[in-house]
Amino acid sequence: MSRKIGMVSLGCPKNQVDAERMLAELKAADFEITNEEEKAEVIIVNTCGFIESAKVEAIENIIEVSAYKQSGNLKALIVTGCLAERYKDQILTEIPEVDSVVTIGANQKIVDIVNEALNGKKELYSDDKIKLPLTGDRILTTPFYTAYLKVAEGCNNRCSYCAIPDIRGNFRSLPIEDCVSEAKKLAEKGVKELIVVAQDTTNYGADIYGKPSLTELLKELIKIEGIHWIRTLYTYPDKITDELLELIASEEKLVPYLDIPIQHASDRILKKMNRRGSSAEIEALINKIRDKIPNVTLRTSLITGFPDETEEDFEVLAEFVNRVKFDRLGCFAYSEEEGTPAAEFQNQIDPQLRQDRSENIMNDQMTIAEEKNTQKIGSILEVLVEGYDSYIKCFYGRSAADAPDIDGKVFFMSEKSLEVGSFVKVLINDVIEYDLLGEITEVMK
Repeated sequence: MSRKIGMVSLGCPKNQVDAERMLAELKAADFEITNEEEKAEVIIVNTCGFIESAKVEAIENIIEVSAYKQSGNLKALIVTGCLAERYKDQILTEIPEVDSVVTIGANQKIVDIVNEALNGKKELYSDDKIKLPLTGDRILTTPFYTAYLKVAEGCNNRCSYCAIPDIRGNFRSLPIEDCVSEAKKLAEKGVKELIVVAQDTTNYGADIYGKPSLTELLKELIKIEGIHWIRTLYTYPDKITDELLELIASEEKLVPYLDIPIQHASDRILKKMNRRGSSAEIEALINKIRDKIPNVTLRTSLITGFPDETEEDFEVLAEFVNRVKFDRLGCFAYSEEEGTPAAEFQNQIDPQLRQDRSENIMNDQMTIAEEKNTQKIGSILEVLVEGYDSYIKCFYGRSAADAPDIDGKVFFMSEKSLEVGSFVKVLINDVIEYDLLGEITEVMK
């Protein structure tokens, strides 16, 4: 009889792909995957440990799940992912409810680890980060029509605030042929939207081919039948080439969407962050992108309250945001991460001021987003159907301008029943903050 196992995966899409590989290994070993945590004999919490709020969320989830040892069938609680890598020596002693801690390189042994935990073994399983598998079967935890394609692991950028290189190791890419093979398998499962991810996708292939090769990879991915949209996240500004922009502009499958984390706009702060390039260079790049791809959607992420960020530095950032007008933007209060150079910097900013500055930026961005959405009224957008909201009695989905989970939705009326995962054309006639409202004009293939 199959033993039931549950998974809670936190954090970024890259971590989610790791979880999907572990689930496939466990299913192949005759475990039954369940979403009913109270019925699971084993629960794996695949954690994020990137910033303080992620650590708190991970620990809260671990404690919450551990309650099933009393109220459910839980016999073994296993912690994997970035928190397990970063705090492997503390978790077992400080959270006694945990039975096994599994560092990133030990994911490959997950079946043996689960069996040993069920037999009562309480253990830390640690292995070299480089042993984390970059290929293998997956059980998708995304909707069937969307999947992430992780094309590299780790990071060689040494941003002074970031612990990822220490947690995940140096940057290593998956060969183009392996990426294409996995993408084909995803297409065969019904995936229509492929989202290319890595810690720095624009560095893809530099370790294998001697130069960044994202453009070459995308040229192969667009040949795959069944894939309708290809979206790329985490593109660093200094490696966005004219060749990449020209490819996106010319290829229908490559959605005109670029996620470019710039983090700040004050040259003084960018230098302290150990970021490459200046504010002027970033702005010139944005202008070039908009010139080459007129219908592009630009997303960025920012950090406020970095050590020694003055009121003047913040004003430079706020003015930049209001001048450049990103389509999508996330702003986060700086998180002081132990082991990073920035944590040792003088003039750490008061946490409340960090948060206040972040909220100010997001308030400005709300106004910008509403303005940009209002400009879409009267236009017809291609929309990927994601479901039907019975409460407000309309369908919803995403346009090419919206990445899953982080961007807005398109809500629309249709007299016909629509298939989830299909594409339709929607006439936009209203906006509500980050979301668009409209009515269907055409059902596509």
